[in-house]
Amino acid sequence: MNPHPPPGPGTSEAVTPQALRKQYEAGATVDELVTASGLSYGTVLNRLHDAGTVMRTSWQTRRMRQNPQARRRLAARLRTLYEQHGATLTELAAAAGETRRGARRLLIEAGGTVRTTQQTLRMRAAARAAERYKVALSLRARYEAGATVPELATEHSASRVSRQLMSAITATWNIASEQ
Repeated sequence: MNPHPPPGPGTSEAVTPQALRKQYEAGATVDELVTASGLSYGTVLNRLHDAGTVMRTSWQTRRMRQNPQARRRLAARLRTLYEQHGATLTELAAAAGETRRGARRLLIEAGGTVRTTQQTLRMRAAARAAERYKVALSLRARYEAGATVPELATEHSASRVSRQLMSAITATWNIASEQ
């Protein structure tokens, strides 16, 4: 029995094992070959194996198809988010449409170094403290310009305004006493 009958008059030459192998090695996936040839998934796989095709994994296909410049731009953007904005690997993965592992790989490709969880927590705590201090100074300036606590509380809660004003005053005293 002939495992691969010769193509008939209505059959395309593209379904020969060598033709399938050529398309596969050019970057086509098995699913795309199935759609293009009209053959079953198993038949396409068998013909690829008959032709001696070295099969790829799905990530190898994605990497092969990916635009190298776009990948470098994405990696650079992820590195910026990670280093300058304190994003986590989970946040990078969501932004890139990747897995955490894929986001980590892109970060390393861009020359970034992966932080420990403690480093990320310290970085975020420092950023929150800087933001609170900035708000406190803004509230203090407006309070000293004549705004009342209830007026300031329309933007922030009254207890937060009081707390922020006290921290701004304390910070000013501490800076003045150090000089």
